[in-house]
Amino acid sequence: MLSAARVSALSTPADALAATAVSCLRLEVATYPKPGLVSHVDPGAHADMDAALLNRSADTLEPYFADLAEAGGRGAGMDTLRAIGLAAEAAMLAATGGVNTHRGAIFGLGLLVAAAGFRDASGDCRRLGRLVADRWGAAIANGPIPLHSHGSAALRQYRAGGARREAALGFPTLYALGLPALREAEAIRPDDPEAVRVQLCLALMAGVEDTNLLHRGGAAGLAYVQGAARAFLAAGGIASADWRARAQALHIAFTRRNLSPGGCADLLAMTLFLDGVGP
Repeated sequence: MLSAARVSALSTPADALAATAVSCLRLEVATYPKPGLVSHVDPGAHADMDAALLNRSADTLEPYFADLAEAGGRGAGMDTLRAIGLAAEAAMLAATGGVNTHRGAIFGLGLLVAAAGFRDASGDCRRLGRLVADRWGAAIANGPIPLHSHGSAALRQYRAGGARREAALGFPTLYALGLPALREAEAIRPDDPEAVRVQLCLALMAGVEDTNLLHRGGAAGLAYVQGAARAFLAAGGIASADWRARAQALHIAFTRRNLSPGGCADLLAMTLFLDGVGP
């Protein structure tokens, strides 16, 4: 996470929230082994991405996260947030040569940043997910559905709720699964933050109906990933002496099957953000 000196050097609370969001995206990249996902070690199941591309994308998003925090702080509606998100997506695609590196994070993490901006400006004590649901949930649920996104395709074919339903409900997965898994992992290996993030990632894979997996591997691919992640956790997770070798074996297996739990990667960064700024 950001150092105290770095936070204090930032000019506004919105800038600090944006920098924290980018830091969380970079921490997600700096986590290995995350089965099937891009890391600083290798690209996983993504022939079109690497860590440098993801980090460049994350850095490109920082001013847009600041805009979202500022808009949230002044009580903006979903139409304003959506316009900022679309501008962020265009900047991302320009920076990556058309590769979709962070569309899901722009949506989910962006809403949390906007809620944090509102909370900082208003003094409201509600948790960020509750603020998202209360302030923008109806507009999210009733908003336009991108016809060609992976999540929308999974919604139509498999009736998966996806990121939009998760956001409209106030991100229940982050509170019921993400943060508890983070705390449990920290208790197991308090001096190894990368191991903590690996455990958090596997816990999310075990419990999330990831539409990226449904897109790449169908229902069978999702079931395979969830079963493998649950077996990793049941065998002790990062508490076992050979946890890294077992996680690396999963990484190889997922990559060979072209399975990438990209939604879980977004939720990992979002959990870290809640941990950084307060849930």
